[in-house]
Order: sequence, then C-alpha cells, then structure tokens
Amino acid sequence: MTPVPMTGPSALPHDALIVEDDPIIALDLEDTILGFGVTAVRSASNVLQALRMIADRAPDFALLDVGLIRETSFAIAEELATRNIPFVFVTGYSTDRVPAVFADRPRLPKPCSTEALLAALRCQPKNGALGTTSIDPTEDVL
Repeated sequence: MTPVPMTGPSALPHDALIVEDDPIIALDLEDTILGFGVTAVRSASNVLQALRMIADRAPDFALLDVGLIRETSFAIAEELATRNIPFVFVTGYSTDRVPAVFADRPRLPKPCSTEALLAALRCQPKNGALGTTSIDPTEDVL
C-alpha cells in the first residue's frame, strides 16, 4: 500500500498505539496503519503492557479493543483521556457496554473498513477531545 500524503488539519498521527488481544487483528491493523504513512505503530495485548508503553512514550493516537482477555481497555482510555491523547474504541460491542464517561468517544465496528480506519486516524484533534460517536469514512478520505 502506498503511503497517503497528509498535510493540514487532517494529518495522520506520527505514533499510534494499538491495544488488541488478537494477534492477527493487531498485525492487520498495524500493517494497514503503516501503509497509510504513520511513522510508528506499537501494539499491546493487555492493559498493563499498554500503560507501560504510554508511560515510556506517549502515542499521538490509540485504537482500543474494548474486550481484552479477562479485562477491558477502559483503564487505558482513562489514562489517554487524562493525557489528552485521542483514541477510538474498535469493538463489536454495542454502545451500552461502554461506560457513560466514554459515551462521546468514537467507535469503529469490528471488523472495520480501511476507509473508516483512515477517517478515524485523520479525525484526531490535537487536544484529544473527540466529540463524536460515529466516524464518516466518506468525509475527507483518499
């Protein structure tokens, strides 16, 4: 995949964190995101690993699978929100499985299209305050 040149307010993040417990899905997301032109992509499969990665080097953006093995990614979401780092939930769960404090955060369905993933990466504002629950892949994509 050829990197997508980006400039201006819809620029891609430079460093993305993927929190996903399924290694096949994590590798697919990583490959796709790198193909978009994101410089660095790191993956974590559990909460502790993700929190350590954030402490070592905060990402510009994160994709969070809600349901990890025997845990959820909400502690990671809290840390990212505290640091004003934008994130998107990638989940097959319905809205009622996400705590009310994160009800306004964007969600991508599992599986999600390449266009929706690119739109999510482009929508990340500088202050991390994503105020929409849906991502329109037809808006400013390719």
